[in-house]
Amino acid sequence: MSKKSGLFRSSALIALGLAAAGEAAAQQGNDPAVPEDSLTRVSEHVYVIEAWPNIGIVVGDDGTLVVDTGLGPRNGAVVAEIAQRLSNSGKLYLTTTHFHPEHAAGDAGFPADTVLIRPRVQQQELERDGERIVERFQQRPGFAAYLDDVEFREPDVLFDDEYRLDLGGVHARLMWLGPAHTQGDEQIFVEEDRTLLSGDLAMKDRPPARFAEGSSAEAWVAILEKLAALEPLHVVPDHGPLGDASLIDDQIAEMSK
Repeated sequence: MSKKSGLFRSSALIALGLAAAGEAAAQQGNDPAVPEDSLTRVSEHVYVIEAWPNIGIVVGDDGTLVVDTGLGPRNGAVVAEIAQRLSNSGKLYLTTTHFHPEHAAGDAGFPADTVLIRPRVQQQELERDGERIVERFQQRPGFAAYLDDVEFREPDVLFDDEYRLDLGGVHARLMWLGPAHTQGDEQIFVEEDRTLLSGDLAMKDRPPARFAEGSSAEAWVAILEKLAALEPLHVVPDHGPLGDASLIDDQIAEMSK
């Protein structure tokens, strides 16, 4: 593949991701602002801000992990404040399920001492395509004001396949199981609670809007089967209603048709 055709394919994939983002925003409300009054306790250690996207907060005795940032630094600051109110300690960690702006472009809104953790593949994807997709998201009505001051932070920790984070009394497994929706999709499993944050991979009544380069329906299903083997009691998707393991089963059935 030539450099020119590779760039064209990457741009096409980003355009598909933008269309999917627009559809998700329409289904969950047109306002991308993270609300401060939509907090749900999913399990003993896991809270979710139900928004666009759903944002996970895992609270341990020694640290708190936030999963995703909201769209832009303004939302990131709101999420960080909520996480700090829930926290039992001053230690704050952040990870992102993938590089799209509503998930990752708010990292600058977090305190400077927040420990940012990402899969290596996701970081490479962000460095390659992050600026371009932010520019495309800025074209959507109501989005530009949230993305004016986006500057992606450098991660403090990069991992290849898995990173196990001890938060004190609860452990989070951060996993990269291969490309699906994006090349750098990450899933997070909170072991003691058996709560899975599935990213964009398992969502209710939502067939995939795009496949990352190098992915396929078969590859996506293979990842879902690995997640199902964890036997989660609770599943938190990036978009749409919270659920249980049936979200994974339904997504597998939809993609196996």
